[in-house]
Amino acid sequence: MAQFQVIAHHRVAGDRDPDEVLGLYARLAAATREEPGNVSFDVYRRLEDDRAFVILERYASRDAAAAHERTPHFQELLLGQVVPLLEKRWRESYDVTD
Repeated sequence: MAQFQVIAHHRVAGDRDPDEVLGLYARLAAATREEPGNVSFDVYRRLEDDRAFVILERYASRDAAAAHERTPHFQELLLGQVVPLLEKRWRESYDVTD
């Protein structure tokens, strides 16, 4: 089965502190990297816009990515704390081919 890549784009709302969100991403990344199906999880801040972030997530399979979305850290940190601070978010998903 092919690995699965997620590219998530987040833009912090203008009235929110992007450094607060960065701290939440650090916690989310640490917890996600401990998941058995996670291959990598990296957060990048755009140089030209400190409110824009991209998260590159790779999982062993689509099932592993789906399991990630059911974890407490995804539910509590991402959905419960990060998303309310965003003005926009979208994601792309890919099967990884060698």
